[in-house]
Amino acid sequence: MNDEMAGLLSAYDEQMRGVPPNPPSGVTYEQDGPLTRTVGQFRGFLSAPRDVQVRGTELDALIARQRDRFAARGEAVEWKIRGHDLPSDLTDRLRTAGFTAEAEETVLIDRAKDMASPPVLPGGVVLRQVTERADMHRIAALETTVGGQDLTMIGDDLAGRAAAGPDDLVVLVAEADGEVVSAAWLVFRTGTEFAGLWGGSTLSGWRGRGIYRALVAARAHIAAARGVRNCSRLSVHKCPLVVVSVV
Repeated sequence: MNDEMAGLLSAYDEQMRGVPPNPPSGVTYEQDGPLTRTVGQFRGFLSAPRDVQVRGTELDALIARQRDRFAARGEAVEWKIRGHDLPSDLTDRLRTAGFTAEAEETVLIDRAKDMASPPVLPGGVVLRQVTERADMHRIAALETTVGGQDLTMIGDDLAGRAAAGPDDLVVLVAEADGEVVSAAWLVFRTGTEFAGLWGGSTLSGWRGRGIYRALVAARAHIAAARGVRNCSRLSVHKCPLVVVSVV
């Protein structure tokens, strides 16, 4: 790993492992030692530093408390594990406690200014920034179609986040003849050098035409205009980040 990559990874660890400062209505944060629990959204989330600073039976007890807290609420919970996290047996201990590994992902980081460019779209497709709840639910319908499972909760999640922190979230849709064919969003984290690129689902009949590439370029342009230095996103089916969850 060269010095620039090491510096980006260190900055990511320092700035992007916390929780957003403006939780949506009904969502709360709870602290348990080194962990922050996000409670009240469609799925719980656990945020941790690179090193949770506990080992052995103490770590097992910490893991069990998170599992039991969300089980009592009837909520699934997600705990993201980066490939360089410590201790090295954290993933194994999570599995032993009942967590199940989901698709592996890679954290991708690039300079916003290098990614920003005028979006190039196929004929008949336009990009539009949306803020209305109805549009968020149109995005959820898209995600449900692409994902092959009920993802209607995404609409309420996006609408809630937009209401709680309107300056923290930019949602874009790509439309053709009024139909949402792709959607993605940009999440700002105040006080950091990063903005997150999330979403990016595209209807199967519209893939391979550069729409997602255009959404990346458009979001990076917005981030760069806001003075953000880096954009980060996740790519599925690659290492070294493992998502583990439990119901």
